[in-house]
Amino acid sequence: MSAPPRPDDGSQTLTQLGQATTQPASPEEATLERVPAPYPDRRYLVRFTAPEFTSLCPVTGQPDFAHLVIDYVPDQWIVESKSLKLFLTSFRNHGAFHESCSVQIATTLVDLLSPVWLRIGAYWYPRGGMPIDVFWQSGEPPQGVWIPPQDVPGYRGRG
Repeated sequence: MSAPPRPDDGSQTLTQLGQATTQPASPEEATLERVPAPYPDRRYLVRFTAPEFTSLCPVTGQPDFAHLVIDYVPDQWIVESKSLKLFLTSFRNHGAFHESCSVQIATTLVDLLSPVWLRIGAYWYPRGGMPIDVFWQSGEPPQGVWIPPQDVPGYRGRG
């Protein structure tokens, strides 16, 4: 007896979910994937939190660590979460300043998804005694959508 056919939810075109994958060596080599939003006629917020994001300082090669919070209101597309995880971890060997990494992540998602709205809060842990937090959003938040605060404390041993 064969399994019933899967509903056409857009997942049939995914190349990473449910497959063995290798870690991309850089963000440019990563493949972000999307599927149709299940409720394109409704406004709701999707949040991804990456409390152990890492990249490299482009000058010293030392690791930098951040707590990322990505909020977006979908339109026609949602990001597939495994591809997002692989994309974010591809920064581990990527040398760039905090501002560059943070805005690159946000604008890559905007280019892929064309969301109604997206924001990123990138709360970087200090190096040299000073944290650098980076915030970016695609425009004004939409009316009528509950957008909770990110609630990441200012640095005092964050966590």
